[in-house]
Amino acid sequence: MAAVDRVDELLEALRARLRRERRLLVAFSGGADSALVAAVASEVLGPAAVAVTAVSASLPRAERLAAREFARRRRIAHVEVNTDELDRPEYVANAGDRCFHCKSALLDALVPLAELSGAAIALGTNIDDLGDHRPGQQAAAERGAIAPMVDVGLTKDDVRRISARLGLSTADKPAAACLSSRVAYGDPVTAEVLARIETAEAAVHRLGFPVCRVRAHAHGTVARLELPVAELDRAGALRAELDAAVRGAGFEFCALDLQGFRTGRMNVLLGLPAVARP
Repeated sequence: MAAVDRVDELLEALRARLRRERRLLVAFSGGADSALVAAVASEVLGPAAVAVTAVSASLPRAERLAAREFARRRRIAHVEVNTDELDRPEYVANAGDRCFHCKSALLDALVPLAELSGAAIALGTNIDDLGDHRPGQQAAAERGAIAPMVDVGLTKDDVRRISARLGLSTADKPAAACLSSRVAYGDPVTAEVLARIETAEAAVHRLGFPVCRVRAHAHGTVARLELPVAELDRAGALRAELDAAVRGAGFEFCALDLQGFRTGRMNVLLGLPAVARP
């Protein structure tokens, strides 16, 4: 099957899957995955599909604004809900199941809305996610959330190709996990540490590194900066500027990780591999 034909076939399969729902709430972070579900759901269900963005200290302000703008431009019904994960001791403790408690907080906020409107809750999970360490998937399954892209077999590459076909601005958007994923397991997740990470990453972006992660260790005193391997030489030339940018956000130390950026690098603290994809 030609690549173009495959994209068309998968897009039609996703449309058909979403048409099976009468009403839908799409958990919408603004990333490529949830943006595709929100856009296609809005296309086939109209106002019966609503994108819902969870707002908390773990969502960078830039991502919140980008989600709003995406929904506005695509004329997608969009609302925001506040979630309470930082009030949950199990989440703050930041053990290996933190994502379970995060997803529980999201779904606890969405389920009452879904029940009132008779809607299903859809997540932007793709089949590549199933091989990663994502305990939040258990929380979603327990509450009956659906994963339309898993149902039709979409990979991350499929998501990007279909998004490009639809002209979505998120087609080539870098992965942007929540800020809490930057905190070393075992260190508490606090609003102060999350704000420090957000400020540091914004400063690194301004220095010309659009893809980066500032990982917080030692209770928020040490920042381990991950950049794409291809950017490490340039980072070395800007060593002083990067150090000042990260420490200016409130960290005591800044270390450049010579292995470069990989999604899920904190998983090694759980004895699990990182994910070798952008």
